Parts: sequence; C-alpha cells; structure tokens
Amino acid sequence: MAAQAAAAAQAAAAQAAQAEAAESWYLALLGFAEHFRTSSPPKIRLCVHCLQAVFPFKPPQRIEARTHLQLGSVLYHHTKNSEQARSHLEKAWLISQQIPQFEDVKFEAASLLSELYCQENSVDAAKPLLRKAIQISQQTPYWHCRLLFQLAQLHTLEKDLVSACDLLGVGAEYARVVGSEYTRALFLLSKGMLLLMERKLQEVHPLLTLCGQIVENWQGNPIQKESLRVFFLVLQVTHYLDAGQVKSVKPCLKQLQQCIQTISTLHDDEILPSNPADLFHWLPKEHMCVLVYLVTVMHSMQAGYLEKAQKYTDKALMQLEKLKMLDCSPILSSFQVILLEHIIMCRLVTGHKATALQEISQVCQLCQQSPRLFSNHAAQLHTLLGLYCVSVNCMDNAEAQFTTALRLTNHQELWAFIVTNLASVYIREGNRHQEVESNNMVVPAMQLASKIPDMSVQLWSSALLRDLNKACGNAMDAHEAAQMHQNFSQQLLQDHIEACSLPEHNLITWTDGPPPCSSKLRMDPTPAWPVCY
Repeated sequence: MAAQAAAAAQAAAAQAAQAEAAESWYLALLGFAEHFRTSSPPKIRLCVHCLQAVFPFKPPQRIEARTHLQLGSVLYHHTKNSEQARSHLEKAWLISQQIPQFEDVKFEAASLLSELYCQENSVDAAKPLLRKAIQISQQTPYWHCRLLFQLAQLHTLEKDLVSACDLLGVGAEYARVVGSEYTRALFLLSKGMLLLMERKLQEVHPLLTLCGQIVENWQGNPIQKESLRVFFLVLQVTHYLDAGQVKSVKPCLKQLQQCIQTISTLHDDEILPSNPADLFHWLPKEHMCVLVYLVTVMHSMQAGYLEKAQKYTDKALMQLEKLKMLDCSPILSSFQVILLEHIIMCRLVTGHKATALQEISQVCQLCQQSPRLFSNHAAQLHTLLGLYCVSVNCMDNAEAQFTTALRLTNHQELWAFIVTNLASVYIREGNRHQEVESNNMVVPAMQLASKIPDMSVQLWSSALLRDLNKACGNAMDAHEAAQMHQNFSQQLLQDHIEACSLPEHNLITWTDGPPPCSSKLRMDPTPAWPVCY
C-alpha cells in the first residue's frame, strides 16, 4: 500500500511539474507576443510568430482555442490577411464550443468572426453564427446582450429595420428579467432611434415616454446616467424636428446642452458595475459633444439661424479634426459628412458658392474612403451638386444631378425635396421672365427678404422692386432699389466667378459610380455663365 501511495504521489508530482512547465513556456510565448504587439511601432509579424509557436507543443484545448482567437484577432485588426484570420477564428469558435465554462473565448470568437464575415460581404454566414451564439449565451448576460446588439446592427445595415426592432425588443425584455434597467433603456432608446428612421412617429412617442421614466428613475454610475439622458434628449430633439415643431425643440435642446456640460465635468468611474449586463456604454464623451453640436446645427438650420448654424458647425468640425487624429471610429466620418451637408446648404443660401463647392469636394473625398458612407450619402451628395449647379446657372447639369439623386434614394422626404427642385429647374428653363406682383406685395416681401440671409432671394426681390418702381414712375425708389440690386449682383458675381474657376467645379459632370479623385478634377473647369436679372 505504501509503495502504491508513493507511486501515486510521484505520478501526481510529475504531472504537476509537467503542467507547470507547460504553463511557463506558454506564458513566456504569450509575454513575447504581447510585447511585440504593443511595441511602437507594433511588430505584428513577430507577434504572430510567437503565437504560432504555441501549436507544436500540442497544448490543451483551452490554450489551443484561446491562441486561435488571439491569432485571429491580431490578423483581423492589424493585417489584410483576412483568409488566415477567418481560419483561426473559425477554429477558435469550433473548439471552444466543446469546452464547458469557456464563454469569453467562445462568444468573442463568434462576435469577431461575424464581423469578419460582414466585412467580406458574407452576411448570410454571419447571421446564423450570431443567432446560434445568442441562443447558447442566455446564461451569460453580458455576451447575450452584446450579441443581440450586434445582430440588430447587422439587420440595420441591411435596412431590415423591422427585424432589428424585434431584436432590440427582445434585448429590452431580457435586460428587464436580469435586473438591468440601464441596458433595458439602451435597448429601448436604440429601438426608438430605428422607429424614427422608419418614420413610425406614433410608436415613437409612447416609447420615448417610457424611456424618460426609466432614465429618471435609474440610480447608478453618474456618467452612464447622463449618457442615457443625452441619448434620450437627442431622440426627443430629432422627433420634434422631424415633426416640424421647431419651437418645441428649444427646452429639450437647452437640457441637452446642460447635460453635455455636466458630463464633461465628471471623471470616469473605474468601478465596474455589479451586474455584468450593465457593462455597456453608448458613446464616448467626446463623441457625444460632437453629436450635440450636430443636432444644434440641425435646429439652427430649420429655424433659419444660419449664422448660429455656421458657428456651431465650425466648432464641431474643429473638434472632429482633433478626435480623428487619435480615433478612427467610422461614426466620426459620418458626423463630419452630415455637418458638411448642412453647412453646404447654408453656404449656397448665403451666396458663398466657392466655399460650398470646396466643401462638396471634401464630402466626396470622405465618401471615397468608405463605400458604406458613400452608399448612405450618395443621393444627398448629388442633390447638393444639383443645388450648386442651379446657383451657377448650369441647368442641364442641375437636371442630371437631381435625376441621379432620384435614382439613388428611396427616402420619402429627400425624394420630395429633389422633385421640387427639379420642377423649379424645368420651370426656370421654360419661363425665365416672371410677371411682376403688385407694390403692396413686393415691398413686404423685400422687407422680409432683408431679414433672411438668402442672397438669391434678396437679389430677386430687389430686381422686382426696381422694375415695379420704374413702372410706377417712382424714380428715387427705383434708383435706390437699383443700387441695392447692383450691390447684391456684384457680390454674387464675384463669388460665381471664383466658384466656376475652381477645379472642383468639374464635379457637376459626375453622375455615375463613386466620387472622382481630386487629381481627375485638375482640368479646365466647365464654363458657367452668371444669371442676369
């Protein structure tokens, strides 16, 4: 018996020594890999070599699966070798499903692999993978919620908003069951955002009311609470603007601006939430700041405060430039494009065509860098080019741009806006000389125009007033109106000549495919003649 006990002890000691040795070589290789990955600059090739060196040792399944995940992650994030990244992630997902209580590796592999499938346009492979991961993750609240968000986002990118809303509803109910009111609010607010995109305004109102109650009643991390409030108020402001209730926006906008000031004074709390389902954050503070600027610009444009819109756009674009030096998040480029779209309309209205054209070119360059961004903004880009063409009297090009924009959009409001402008092009081409209204209508119109910073409207109204006073024999008033018209004409003519001489003016001939690169624009600009009134 003593001999057997001694033999057993020796065997256990040998096994322990072997495990210790295995752990030491594994930790050494892992340490080297991490050192190379975090070097400045990163030495990714050496990092990959260190991780690949694990496999010849025939490691246990846990180490094998984790190493495949690490290799797949490094190759996915730091190289263009998507085939090898996919192979390692698929192995990590397959092996980890056979290992009990190995959730982090299993679900991270599923999440990364589905991202890779989407990047390769294999959405049909990503969906069943995420559905299976969601099905087997119900006992792991953090991963279950994260995977539901991921699948909802995938459906949103495919413009299947009904399926996305259904998933977010499932997530909200699951979060309620596991006692996470914070994440329940995130799911519901995300659903509200999609309902706004679908223009289901009757469903949005009760949902926002419920969200408001949850946000106010939730007691937790101050930054998380304020970020929920920002999300809620952004949706409220957007809801009012969509409904054309510009005056109703002001109280919400004021609260929103106060919220962002509060968040900027709070320090990030490093204490992790006790509920793993609460381990989410909507947006970084810096991104929220830009978003508040953006909705302020949207409100200013709708309310006609163009100087205020320009002021906040400049602030937001400066903030974005700083952020993009350190952060390559795609949402920053989306914010930048939306801000530029607004300020371009502002420039065209206030008679700054040359600046507007250069900013349109900027949007083109941003869209060149991201096919998804171009897909989402192609119709708006051609619409802006159409508006620019109208402003420089290139009516054939305006018609081509608006027609292209119509072909690229199924958004009801944008479609109506484009059709209205296209109709004005047809009318303008067919009947340039309008009959003069009576004096009691033109004078108030001129007074109103003087309060609106729309240079074209001021030019037209001063021309009408000049001609009307001439016809009525009011020489002094006619002279005053003629002088005013001359001043407006000179300002617009100077800007017109400057805009048409820019190489970016050649964008007006682009109606198909992705935006042309800047080098192709460096040729003689298309001539455009100023409009005479």
